[in-house]
Amino acid sequence: MSKEIDKLAWLLVHDGKLLVARSHNKSLFYLPGGKRESGESDQQALSREVNEELSVNLISNSIDYAGTFSAVADGQREPATVKLTCYFAKFAGELKASAEIAEIKWLTYQDKALCSEGAIQVLEWLKKKGLI
Repeated sequence: MSKEIDKLAWLLVHDGKLLVARSHNKSLFYLPGGKRESGESDQQALSREVNEELSVNLISNSIDYAGTFSAVADGQREPATVKLTCYFAKFAGELKASAEIAEIKWLTYQDKALCSEGAIQVLEWLKKKGLI
């Protein structure tokens, strides 16, 4: 039985493209976000993770649930799935990769081969919704 990794993810769409990030020593892009710490709400954890990765602050009253997706986790030693609870949100500040992030990029649906399985599922969902 594979383990499940429970993550929160930020969906930022602009001009038909989705913002994604890539960690150092990784080849695939993923959705910005991460795991909750003890006692954190989804909004608190997502805001903290996005700030750590991209140096911006999410505007708390704009955080809006988008959907939950499940996919094979990328880069795990043992088989695992990742559950991505995704939120749209506006932000304040200038997007820039932090120390843990090698690169951020705006990708179209046609760029999905560059993404983790979870990000691909979200790209497909956004395309069906007409958002990208």
